[in-house]
Amino acid sequence: MQAHKYKIGDTVEFTAGGSYPPAARGRYQIVRQLPSEGEGFQYRIKSLADGHERMVREGQLDQLTAAE
Repeated sequence: MQAHKYKIGDTVEFTAGGSYPPAARGRYQIVRQLPSEGEGFQYRIKSLADGHERMVREGQLDQLTAAE
């Protein structure tokens, strides 16, 4: 069985797409891991810029490196 790629507390880059406006892109923190819904795991993420929370698919996230 597969596991979530990101852990609670990880900082990630959200690459908006679909119904999300381009302004939604940016750095977020993982606040909750959610179960798989067909296209992989989902997460609840919180913007580091404005505190807005979103529910996104794992494929919409990229891991930040230590230098970022």
